[in-house]
Amino acid sequence: MKIAFIGGGNMASALIAGLAGKLAKGGDIHVVDPNADALARMGEQHGVTTSLTIDSALAASDVIVLAVKPQQMREVAAALQPHVGASQPLILSIAAGIRGADLARWLGGYGKIVRTMPNTPALIGLGITGMVAMDGVSAPQKAAADSIMKAVGQTVWLDDEAQIDPVTAVSGSGPAYVFYFIEAMQQAAIEMGLSREQGRELALATFVGAAQLAAQSDDAVPVLREKVTSKGGTTYAAISSMEASGVKEKIIEAMKAAAARGRELGDEMGRD
Repeated sequence: MKIAFIGGGNMASALIAGLAGKLAKGGDIHVVDPNADALARMGEQHGVTTSLTIDSALAASDVIVLAVKPQQMREVAAALQPHVGASQPLILSIAAGIRGADLARWLGGYGKIVRTMPNTPALIGLGITGMVAMDGVSAPQKAAADSIMKAVGQTVWLDDEAQIDPVTAVSGSGPAYVFYFIEAMQQAAIEMGLSREQGRELALATFVGAAQLAAQSDDAVPVLREKVTSKGGTTYAAISSMEASGVKEKIIEAMKAAAARGRELGDEMGRD
């Protein structure tokens, strides 16, 4: 498979590291980015070919991954359009907020597009990506898209592009919620007399262990929580305090706000 990346930032670098020598040979991966130093590093590390601008080299690609900032997408699509007509590559977008219909319009009506929403744990191969295929995508192209994103974690396919906004709220933005809770646990540890290093070690190990337990257990998450929460005990005191403060409802409310903002961004980015 010949794969081109437009944009060589963190997510693209993670994907390239996961793909090179596995799903594609280094020499079959082409990276376009204006940062010459970054291109040189990727060339040395993975043997990829590179260029500073979008050029005819993209015409040989089976898949073109758009890994640029959403604000750059319209300009990138205009430069890319002349290079997609003949070879009919799959366009794989990892840019937040850009709807498939708008991207297709900017590409002159080109419809072989898969839109994705990855998250930052992809940087260590533990991401999860929500994915939706536009009508013009063939079964082999959908399989190729799945293979590419599985290089950095799990994939979840969606039936409707509108579901991308809830995915953004749950998993796309989700790592920030986890980091926020870890921050609070670390701060509480310090305020209760533990050192900063002890608070960090305890909070991180607890999150990693609890997440793995939830992933591996046959019990549902509420059941696992109940098993830790003996009535009248220390955990019960903590959960009762959170319930009294409406913590769960506030988290749900916040995630719905994230999804709403995702819809707003789609409207803003696609506006002519």
